[in-house]
Amino acid sequence: MKAISYNGYGGPDVLQYGEVRDPKVGPDSVLVKVRAAAVNPVDWKCREGHLDGLLDPVFPVIPGWDVAGVVVRPGASAPEFKAGDEVIGYVREDFLSRGTFAEYVAAPVRTLAPKPRNLSFEEAAGLPLAGLTAYQVMVKALQVKDGDTVLVHAAAGGVGSLAVQLGRHAGARVIGTASERNHDFLRELGAEPVTYGDGLIERVRALAPDGVDAAFDTIGGDTLKASAELLASGGRLASIADGEVLGLGGHYCFVRPDAADLLRLTELAEQGVVTVHVDETFPLERAADAHRLSEKGRTRGKIVVTVDHQD
Repeated sequence: MKAISYNGYGGPDVLQYGEVRDPKVGPDSVLVKVRAAAVNPVDWKCREGHLDGLLDPVFPVIPGWDVAGVVVRPGASAPEFKAGDEVIGYVREDFLSRGTFAEYVAAPVRTLAPKPRNLSFEEAAGLPLAGLTAYQVMVKALQVKDGDTVLVHAAAGGVGSLAVQLGRHAGARVIGTASERNHDFLRELGAEPVTYGDGLIERVRALAPDGVDAAFDTIGGDTLKASAELLASGGRLASIADGEVLGLGGHYCFVRPDAADLLRLTELAEQGVVTVHVDETFPLERAADAHRLSEKGRTRGKIVVTVDHQD
């Protein structure tokens, strides 16, 4: 099959488009014909070796953890899906090798859920990793509820935009940080935008003089410290970017595959509660360009790679 792969850590230029061996389908896996795969910052961080202390690479590595596609056949002990089912998945294992930037992927059944019927394959591909991250932070870690005031950083990005929508669905008031060019986008999602950078604390305090009930940090460093300073008494703090949050009494969250959580996101998408904004798409052979765009860190919503099957 055709795929993107790399044989060693490095920049976008290490990504190669070409033939790799077809995936083997284990008993607990499902062979998925990939229609679209989203790009996430973790993809290029893995490619550069930043997660080497956490995940062993088995070269050649096919990058990508998000997928939307069609089931070709289930494994011997995976009766949850049948051939022809449209699915989405956060296909992360505890090593780097068998990713989704390919024509086919053998996805563990624990990583999959039915694709939202009202989303395109491109939109659906952007839901799993970002949606699960937002859901597991907002719903499980921060337990956002009706009447809360919540601060979400990088609120126009893939994770942030979904966190905003989940917060609004819970009945919370959401303040979101973003560049000024994304303020109208945040207003459309129901958030109150503030510009990040110098003076952030004062700008948020102008909107929430008594502090925020919960803060979702996606950046780390000074942003995490500012978030802690902006909490109201008893406020909750979570970060996906900086383990120092633990010393501040908050939660450090690394998204995990969870079929039940992913199914809940499918339900919310079909109810119109959450939508996925696709900023730009690239064909599979241009995955390196998709990585380069992701590295700039200015994406509104998601970057998606599409797979064109000739058969």
